[in-house]
Amino acid sequence: MYKKLLAIAFIAIIPTLVHANNLKMDTTLPAVTVTNKGELILNNNSITYQPWSSAKLVGKTHIIMAIAGRASAKEINAKLVNAISTAKFPQQKYQTTTIINQDDAIWGTSSFVKSAAEESKKQYPWSSIVLDSNGNVQKSWDLKKESSAIIVLDKNAKILFIHEGALNQQQLQQVIALVKKNI
Repeated sequence: MYKKLLAIAFIAIIPTLVHANNLKMDTTLPAVTVTNKGELILNNNSITYQPWSSAKLVGKTHIIMAIAGRASAKEINAKLVNAISTAKFPQQKYQTTTIINQDDAIWGTSSFVKSAAEESKKQYPWSSIVLDSNGNVQKSWDLKKESSAIIVLDKNAKILFIHEGALNQQQLQQVIALVKKNI
């Protein structure tokens, strides 16, 4: 009887131990729109926001970095950001899109997350930065909270690579190679 109860308890907690997003290789991303904040637009050193939709991801090869609004999540991608900068992909064929989940910020830090996003846009004006204040992307794609997801899309917005959490060196090289192959 004890073993049976233990087995039932273990089976009951399995869903909390395993997390899987709803993104599938060789498919397009589930459609999502961010209207509360949205894509940061830089105009004469001033930032405005416009609605953003995953439908905008067609036409170029993309690396999407969907990150929690936390410094720890940003640090997960530091090596990838450096590798992208070093690769110097052609802007007419490639786009980095960073989606920041402001809803997944540490309590009381939302305004800092917004300021950091705006400073990043000023520093990297060619990058697409989306501030998602309601967490629509994380919810729609069922991404892990307090983490980061890296997604590589071809020019038709087909998923070529998905990983949540830190990339190891082999995965980082795979991401850069996929972009080079698909631009």
